[in-house]
Amino acid sequence: MKTHFVKLGTFVLILTSFISCKDNKQEIVEKRITKIESYVDSLKTLKIEQIGPNWDNIDAAFEKQSSELDSLTNGLPDDKKVEFKGRLNDVMSKYFDIKAIVIKDTVVIEKPVVVKGTNQKLRDRFFGAGVIGEDMNFTWVNKNNILSVYEKFFEAYKANKSLFSREDFDEVKLMYEGLDSRKNTVEKEGLTSEDNGKIASLKLKFATMFKINRIGAKSAENQEAKK
Repeated sequence: MKTHFVKLGTFVLILTSFISCKDNKQEIVEKRITKIESYVDSLKTLKIEQIGPNWDNIDAAFEKQSSELDSLTNGLPDDKKVEFKGRLNDVMSKYFDIKAIVIKDTVVIEKPVVVKGTNQKLRDRFFGAGVIGEDMNFTWVNKNNILSVYEKFFEAYKANKSLFSREDFDEVKLMYEGLDSRKNTVEKEGLTSEDNGKIASLKLKFATMFKINRIGAKSAENQEAKK
């Protein structure tokens, strides 16, 4: 286990390692994003028992470096900004998939999650197994991942809406309100106008679709009750 901790410590150092001041901004971004890509790929090769005990350090290092990288890319020419933003979004998506697994397994080990009926199944379907419980805690959502969370939420909704009962729609509404409440906080923590605009577009699409689908579900249940 000692070897594992040393290896994990090395990963953290990879993220925080010094880069020459002689490099221009584009070179700095290229080097740092390449390192963070290698870092996440390395994490994927480890078992949960190796990652879990050192997760706080791993998460803090990733959060710091991804946030700094996001800020650095804003000063690049448009073509390079798009390129590096795309690479950063890809690596963040991979990282948050790993994080969801770590959170789930850590919760299971330290404090078992009691699954109660279909509500937990719905939460798992929208956010990943065990990521959101009855407390509707969205503190893991931040300015770097909130757009992808909204995107996954909307895609999960579209894929499953035909299966929802009226009670399911009520639960979806609660989850959506919880995510929206978190967004109000994230906006004050540096959410970019670009991501905010994309989220606004998703919210409009979802609100329109949800209203129609929910009315349809109520009508269908009323018709079924009359039979």
